[in-house]
Amino acid sequence: MSAPKKIAQRSLLITSAALLSFSVTAPAALAAPKPSTSPTKAPPARMSQVGGARLGVPGTQVNLAQGVPVLPKGLTAHSWIVTDAESGEVLASHNAHWRLPPASTLKMLFADTVLPRFPKEQRHQVLPKDLAGIGAGSSMVGIKEQETYTVHDLWLGVFLRSGNDAVHVLSSMNGGVAQTVRDMQAHADALQARDTHVVSPDGYDAKEQYSSAYDLTLFARSGLQKKDFREYCSTVRAKFPGATTHKGKGKPTRETFEIQNTNRLLSGDADISVYPGIAGVKNGNTTNAGATFTGVAERGGKVLLVTVMNPEKPEHNEVYKETAQLFDWGFKAAGKVQPVGTLVPPLNATPSARPSGAPSAAVTGAPQGTAGAGSEPVKGAAAQGGSRGAGTALAVSAGLLALLAGAAFLVNRRWPLPDLMRRRTRR
Repeated sequence: MSAPKKIAQRSLLITSAALLSFSVTAPAALAAPKPSTSPTKAPPARMSQVGGARLGVPGTQVNLAQGVPVLPKGLTAHSWIVTDAESGEVLASHNAHWRLPPASTLKMLFADTVLPRFPKEQRHQVLPKDLAGIGAGSSMVGIKEQETYTVHDLWLGVFLRSGNDAVHVLSSMNGGVAQTVRDMQAHADALQARDTHVVSPDGYDAKEQYSSAYDLTLFARSGLQKKDFREYCSTVRAKFPGATTHKGKGKPTRETFEIQNTNRLLSGDADISVYPGIAGVKNGNTTNAGATFTGVAERGGKVLLVTVMNPEKPEHNEVYKETAQLFDWGFKAAGKVQPVGTLVPPLNATPSARPSGAPSAAVTGAPQGTAGAGSEPVKGAAAQGGSRGAGTALAVSAGLLALLAGAAFLVNRRWPLPDLMRRRTRR
């Protein structure tokens, strides 16, 4: 056979193989190539195919067809993904499995792992060892040694101020940082978050620590099954305990100060408005990771999750602006666009799993599901009944919604979010 004919046949085989790779959309490809083991400067040519073969292909993946809106112009993020939180369908993605530094979005995995282990009213006196090893320049909520905090206080510090000091105290309660990292990695593995390698519990820049837009979305979706997680991540502002002061012979008094959620789609900023229907989840920003964000929002009965990692555009709040654009596209495209993949189920998912209305704490006896007195709801959220419920930040549009776990958690059954889904006016 002549050389030109051999070359022509080889080209045909390569083309056929490439077309076949785009047509395969199995939830997890059995022959998926082994992805790189650390963050790279460019998306690898072959990434994980968990959730579908197209999710492992570099570049933007979307099924544009008649009636499907075009994607927003000017998106600069290294990686992003738009998913239906109920069905788990991936509506569109861009380098979904690219392993990148996660920054504080990794705190979603930390919370999903550790939050169920301690009742929120448990109290803990902070010792010097609890605050050891916090990275220089970390975001802090302002925890003081020898002061006593409730678990509820500590989680407010984690979610609102992204406090690495709060993370380290909770990690100390959980057996230490090393044990917590092991627990987080085990939980990530159970969620099939195979792009994730945990080194620090707070997301602080560390060599060989990485995750992906796909995995961060898995963490958010898993965390949102927990009532306490939902309420903490949707709290706009709250009172946080300060230092105890002693004045003369009088009774010692404990000061408080206000903390506000650093998620700008939830709290707003000078150049960005509160996103309609936003209900969390978590933002992050470090030198290596750039800005990262995973958000959940509801509109017209649809609940979407969007994750955006490291926009190149240097504009202020760019990660939130690109997230808002993708939310807008997702709500317009939902029900029209064919998915390019799916969010895979946890390995331990069973039809008998407990619905989200049940207490999330493993230790029973403590009240569940309240963000506590002094918290303020997002604009348009509704109060729950009872004195403690009035302090919860609730952040999605009016009416009763449900977060369907689908194949990822249950079959043909919904995870209700009634306590989060009613609007009230911000004070």
